[in-house]
Amino acid sequence: MNDPRFRDRPRPAAPPPEDGERLQKVMADAGVASRRDCELAIRAGRVRVNGRRVTSLPSLVEPGRDLIELDGVVIDTRRRAVIPSRRNLYLMLNKPRGVISTARDPEGRPNVVAMVGRAVPPGERVYPVGRLDADSTGLVLLTNDGELAHRLAHPRHGVAKEYRVTVQGQLTPEALARLSKGLYLADANDPSRGAKRARPERLRVLHHKRDRSRGDLALVSVTLREGQNREIRRLFARVGVKVRRLERVALGPLQLGGLPSGRHRALRAPEVEALKESVGLCEPAAAPRPGR
Repeated sequence: MNDPRFRDRPRPAAPPPEDGERLQKVMADAGVASRRDCELAIRAGRVRVNGRRVTSLPSLVEPGRDLIELDGVVIDTRRRAVIPSRRNLYLMLNKPRGVISTARDPEGRPNVVAMVGRAVPPGERVYPVGRLDADSTGLVLLTNDGELAHRLAHPRHGVAKEYRVTVQGQLTPEALARLSKGLYLADANDPSRGAKRARPERLRVLHHKRDRSRGDLALVSVTLREGQNREIRRLFARVGVKVRRLERVALGPLQLGGLPSGRHRALRAPEVEALKESVGLCEPAAAPRPGR
C-alpha cells in the first residue's frame, strides 16, 4: 500500500492465544510440583516452551503437543497426576568438582540432583537453588520448597554467598583495591546488553604463600550478594591472577561446615528457620526474656 496515511502507522500487536491451558496448570497436572511452585519456576526463567524461555504469565500451551522443559528436563504433559500432600525437603550437598548444578546434561556428566537421589522419596523431586559451575565445589542447597528457593535466588533479597578462593599470581594491594571497588563485566550470555558492575561485598586475604617456582598462592574469602556468570573467576582474571580453586562455604546463614566432599545431609530445623528468616518468610524468633 502506497497511501502515505498508512505507511508509518504501527502494526497492532498480535492478539494473545485464545486456546490451550495455562502453563503452570499443565506442569502441576504432570506431577512436577504445585501450581504455585510451578509459577515461581516460570518467573525465575527455569522453564522453556518449544525451546523459548518463558518468564511471564499467563502463558497458554497445548499438553502433549508443545515441548515443555524445566531446567533442561522434558516434562511428559500427556499424563495427569494427582499431587499428594507432601513435606518440604531441604538437602545440603558438598558438590565435588566436575558435577554440574542442573538436572540434565547433554554430555552425560553427573549432576547434583542425582547425587542426592537416595534422600528423595519416590515421586518427589528437588531442585538446586542457584548454580555452581562444574569446576567449583562446595555448598549446594536442594529443595522442593519453591517459595524459599525463589527468594534465595532472587537478587532483590540479596542473600550473601561466601566463597573460599585459591588464586595464583601476585595479589598486590592495588589489585585488591580494584577488586574491592568493583569492575564492569560484560554479560557472558548476551554481550549486547553491555557491561554490568561486579563488586564483592567483602574481600579478605586469609593466607598468602610466596613460591618463586610455582608462583604466589593466596587463599581469599569472597562474599557476594548478587552474582554474575563465573563472576569471581572473571574478576580475578581482570587483575592478572588465576583462580585455582573455588569453594562455596556459606549461603546466607547456612554453613557448609565439615560436610565431606560428595556427601549430603538434611538440614536441621533451626537451619531451615534461619534460611526462611533471612528472606522474610517468617518472623525472627523472639529473644528470651531475662529472668527477674
